[in-house]
Amino acid sequence: MNKRLLLSLVLFLVAIPTAAVLGLTVLKNVRWLVWSLTVAALSVIPFLFTFERRRHTLTRLILIAAMVALSVGGRILFYAMPGFKPITAMVILTAVYFGPEAGYMTGSMAALLSNFYFGQGPWTPFQMAAWGLIGFFAGLLQKRLRKSLPLLAVYGAAVGVLYSLILNFEHTVGVMGAFVPAEYAAVTVASLGFTAIYAVSNVAFLLVLKKPVGKILERVTVKYGLGKTEETET
Repeated sequence: MNKRLLLSLVLFLVAIPTAAVLGLTVLKNVRWLVWSLTVAALSVIPFLFTFERRRHTLTRLILIAAMVALSVGGRILFYAMPGFKPITAMVILTAVYFGPEAGYMTGSMAALLSNFYFGQGPWTPFQMAAWGLIGFFAGLLQKRLRKSLPLLAVYGAAVGVLYSLILNFEHTVGVMGAFVPAEYAAVTVASLGFTAIYAVSNVAFLLVLKKPVGKILERVTVKYGLGKTEETET
């Protein structure tokens, strides 16, 4: 495991979740935008370390900014359909072609920016972490997900469940003031319908978008060498 990947794992799996939980339990919904921006800053750090090891840095930034914009736009476009949105599919596809750090940053920033429309709150850092992790793990599996559409669909469904579980945790702690397993189980059961819709929508959007979006991103990665995997960089 290279140092950059180790840094990413520490930030994404330890530091950011800890910051989100501390913000919810210590700040108690006060100055939530401050800790949302803290999560955003932490999300960018591993991506910054890729600059010195990749060519065409400006092109890479512009393309990822475009994917963030498309993710935000897609979420807003489907605002009238709760749970049925293309944002997760766009985050996954970004990670599959641009790598894990780019996937995390895209998911995190898309959550933060789109919530200026949907509403900021204590849930924002958890959405940032959830969509970020979805992108990060998709990037780690980029070779397999790029080659297998069935595996991509399974991943989309699985992370739909993961996203709901993370947000159920935020809701439980936010309401109860602490993690109460019985309450968390009740919230999870009550949200099964939303979870199912979200998982199905992820699969549907991935199946629809994989070919057209993937074709464009494939051309870009080949032209600029942007899609190198962790194995090829070590």
